[in-house]
Amino acid sequence: MSGEKRCALMAAILGSGIVFLDGTIVNVALPAIRQSLSGGLAVQQWVVEAYLLTLASLLLVGGSLGDILGRRRVFQAGLVGFGVCSLACALAPSAPVLIAARAIQGIAGALLVPSTLALIMDTFDKDEQPKAIGSWTAWTGIATVIGPLGGGAIVQEISWRWIFAVNLIPVLATLYLLSKLPADKPSPGRVDLTGAVLCTLGLAGPVFALIEQPNHGWHSVLVLIPLIAGLTLFASFIITERRSDHPMMPLALFRVRNFAVGNLTTLALYAGLNVAVFFVIVFEQQVAGFTPIAAGLSLLPITLVMFTLSRRAGALAAKFGPHRFMAAGPILAGCGLLLLTRVSAHVDYLTQILPGVLVFALGLAATVAPLTSTVLGAVAPGHSGVASGINNAVARVAGLLAIAALGAVVASSFQARLTTDLQHSQISHTLLVSARQRPLVVDAKAAPQLREAQRDASVHAVRTGLRIGALLAILGGIASLIGIKDPRRPTRNSVGPAHAGR
Repeated sequence: MSGEKRCALMAAILGSGIVFLDGTIVNVALPAIRQSLSGGLAVQQWVVEAYLLTLASLLLVGGSLGDILGRRRVFQAGLVGFGVCSLACALAPSAPVLIAARAIQGIAGALLVPSTLALIMDTFDKDEQPKAIGSWTAWTGIATVIGPLGGGAIVQEISWRWIFAVNLIPVLATLYLLSKLPADKPSPGRVDLTGAVLCTLGLAGPVFALIEQPNHGWHSVLVLIPLIAGLTLFASFIITERRSDHPMMPLALFRVRNFAVGNLTTLALYAGLNVAVFFVIVFEQQVAGFTPIAAGLSLLPITLVMFTLSRRAGALAAKFGPHRFMAAGPILAGCGLLLLTRVSAHVDYLTQILPGVLVFALGLAATVAPLTSTVLGAVAPGHSGVASGINNAVARVAGLLAIAALGAVVASSFQARLTTDLQHSQISHTLLVSARQRPLVVDAKAAPQLREAQRDASVHAVRTGLRIGALLAILGGIASLIGIKDPRRPTRNSVGPAHAGR
């Protein structure tokens, strides 16, 4: 591998890794943030969701800007913005300020992520791309799941604020690597600002409604108006993209079979991944009594399995075709989430968590590299930037909607179970209302009967969320089983990758 290719691959891995790491490292700090800045499950969700919302909705704009202005230039701008916002998060004096800084941080992440995979596609020859993408997948996958471990150590030994401050180190390292690469030539075009605004607001409305629903109910105008407005705006976004001469999400790409089915699998699988990381980490600390480091260590097997097997899975899929990997992997991952539903309030890690984590990790490792290669290989090389942006956007939207929607389910399930458990108790109405407003929290100072009811309701709620997450992942595998076609081997008369898998 030449020096230029090595620098490009390392820059792509570090750049994407920072964004994906920041999407999960914060999960282990949520209990500490709740105690430091005050708030309940809704505040914890917003700390995660504000970041995912802007990241997911603007990734396509980031991909378009990279194509128009030059990928290296947009990549560098995103890195600088990400570093500045990370510092703002570290210094945030209140929850609203932290949430706002996270939202802006997501915008910066949207600028740099699409350029990373496109950089690989532009730098490596076609026969080198599967292995390069496998390496990218392995390391960025590790960044996604190593976050809870590193974050746990930082939160427990120093402060939650340092999980953001440490981002400055990889940001500076990536900027140095990019300085070693030649500048790419911009392409003519324009940015679809109308589509960007409609997409952002269209996602924000339903997410706001789902997060606030447990506190206000479905009949509240604070829930109904954002929900209806958001769905209307997102429908307008789809219509606008169909009619636009320069859409940020070219809907024609979804006519390519492997591209469309691959993104559907991405949506389902990453919904399951985000459900597992978010709710398991919160449950372990706030209900089972794990320390931040112990909670982070609980998901370490995912990191080890991804590092060991992702590159190998990408190479095997390139040799034998991605169909079997993309079908079996998500189903296996879903089975892992089902195993995690055996968790109880008094967790035994070796019997209740580790088996599910290992099975989930195997499914994830078998899927991610073949999935990425299939989605990008299904379109013409000139569309690699926007294809990367769409696929990354789908993955982030999956996390955004899964945490919001299943957060509402988990909160409602907790409240219903707590009310049932305490309906014949002597607990006052005031204490019951207070406990209902703090899902997945066991109050150490509460009466024994209330604490036991909180534990039981938390276990019931988390199991419900994990079952739904498992179902989503399994449906993703079924979609690939039915829809993914192994690309034909190149021949002298081949018409190119844009037609593969039609």
